[in-house]
Amino acid sequence: MTTPSSIKAMSWEELAERALHEPDRIDGPTNAHANLRLFGHPEDALRITLYRDHHAWCPYCQKIWLWLEWKQIPYRIRKVTMRCYGEKESWFVKKVPSGMLPALELDGRLITESDQILLELENTFGPLGISLTEPKSLELRQLERQLFRAWCQWLCVANQSQRYQQKAREQFHRMAEMMEDKLTETPGPWLNQASENQHEPSGIDVIFIPYLERMNASLAYYKGLNLREEHPAIHNWFTALEQLAVYRGTQGDFHTHAHDLPPQMGGCWIEANPTQDKFATAIDNGEGLGEMEICWPNPEQSIDLQAESLALSRVLKHRRKLLELNPLGAAKFDQPLRASLTRLIHGQPCIPDQSSASGLRYLRDRISVPRDMPLIAARRLRNALEQTAQLDSSELGPPLPIQHRFDQNPKPFLMDSCD
Repeated sequence: MTTPSSIKAMSWEELAERALHEPDRIDGPTNAHANLRLFGHPEDALRITLYRDHHAWCPYCQKIWLWLEWKQIPYRIRKVTMRCYGEKESWFVKKVPSGMLPALELDGRLITESDQILLELENTFGPLGISLTEPKSLELRQLERQLFRAWCQWLCVANQSQRYQQKAREQFHRMAEMMEDKLTETPGPWLNQASENQHEPSGIDVIFIPYLERMNASLAYYKGLNLREEHPAIHNWFTALEQLAVYRGTQGDFHTHAHDLPPQMGGCWIEANPTQDKFATAIDNGEGLGEMEICWPNPEQSIDLQAESLALSRVLKHRRKLLELNPLGAAKFDQPLRASLTRLIHGQPCIPDQSSASGLRYLRDRISVPRDMPLIAARRLRNALEQTAQLDSSELGPPLPIQHRFDQNPKPFLMDSCD
């Protein structure tokens, strides 16, 4: 029943009137939905096909994606399912028997392994900033692997003693401090930066970006670490990246990474403490961790004035499948979903049908960034779903699996999509 403090759920037709017109995927801002990127060039200029994951979760794919976007090299995209999330497409396994991503075709020649792809691209199109083969770049590439190993030792080794956890934490901080030392050697925010006039990152930054993004998310969720607070130079590096539309178009969020990493990494282990519990709760309920997670420029004034409408448009795009696949079933989930979207658009409570909280939280937990929408849009939608669920009950949806993420199999959605 409608009360003075709540409003009626909008119809699908009324919601459709509030949806945002999608930006140009081909020549517009960096986005996860594009199958073709031209940057104003004619299509016959294409020399590259990039094979990357449907979910935009693969860190090695993100390296190549970022490099091509910052260099503005025209390319075609073909998307492939990662094994953790569904069956690998047979056409891709015929092309790449290992099934590993990313892969890239350059002038008809197939290249695999992300670092080898970057070197081939650099040889063909010139470096992004300082070459990856320069001595200092080689030193920094080695540091990135050392930082990666320290992260894995802390995050992915199960059932270790408190003493081991402390030593692993200290080793990670030592490696992070080494990265900070390298950042403070340059005249700007980037690694191996040649001059103050370098406004965009170089290829060596591209190599660091994917796993630093995942370290920031996973160590907050599983260990209670505020990486950006404890390492200010890394915070400044992240903040500089977040001013750039190219990076924002590929950026995942803490919720996505906290739950997509366990099957990729072979498990992520909680180091229980009050801060860890606080961070994990805020991530899981959709609240997020504010500037620990994102320092986008004027997030409340710029593109994100339309974040709610963009989130709405992405839900409407797959409305039929979202209803069909929800544990409540399409008929029972219809009104609660409309109630949440009404809350999203109007910012006022909208009472869902009874016994709907588990279905709302099921969807809340499966919004993927950047596959489904940008970070701010996802945060707003998760908040609307959670706030609407709270009007019903505290019942949770089915837990997220940790051995795999077959609940995120893209196949049911592809028939509704031009991806």
